[in-house]
Amino acid sequence: MYIPAINMVTDKAAIVAFMQQFSFATIVTAKNELPVATHLPFVVTEKGGAIVLTAHFAKANRQWTDIENNPVLVIFAEPHAYISPAHYETELNVPTWNYISVHAYGKGKLITEHNAVMEVLQTTIAAYEKGYRQQWDNLPETYKSKMMNGIIAFEMVVDDLQAKKKLSQNRTSTEKQHIIDSLSKSTDTNEKRIAGYMQEEQPDSGLHRTK
Repeated sequence: MYIPAINMVTDKAAIVAFMQQFSFATIVTAKNELPVATHLPFVVTEKGGAIVLTAHFAKANRQWTDIENNPVLVIFAEPHAYISPAHYETELNVPTWNYISVHAYGKGKLITEHNAVMEVLQTTIAAYEKGYRQQWDNLPETYKSKMMNGIIAFEMVVDDLQAKKKLSQNRTSTEKQHIIDSLSKSTDTNEKRIAGYMQEEQPDSGLHRTK
């Protein structure tokens, strides 16, 4: 990912927190020199200092056959907002887009053992809806086995992590505050989130991100 120095993020804890919050990501592989992508919910954890991404494909989605033999890219990108030049102090400007994105690279490993697949599903339930666990536990084993037979679980240890915050860092304090004030009043969730992230970048900020 192209990342100018002013936009680079190196705080690992902040990057992991972002990935966990915006965990519905895009996994990209290559097949016959063509990119292939699937959108999946990921469980993001740290094990022994390494960042591990866990998810599962539908078995019918043959992308799973490519994740062990080739590099894999998972893209986490959620809040973004159009930035109008009306917020700038001079007319000699053009529109742009503010956003945050994380690219995680690694090699996938298929998870096939029954209990390990079950653990992936239970970990996913815990991450997204803990209250569903009781219902899951009460489902017939034959039903759960059928569901499990229709998926391919996998994990990926991240070996290259790239994170970018493009939040008008190159603009003046006045211009940034104009953008923050405008986006904060928006009814669009993404725009409000970008305003929150921008405010966090401001010196002596007391405003926290909009969840």
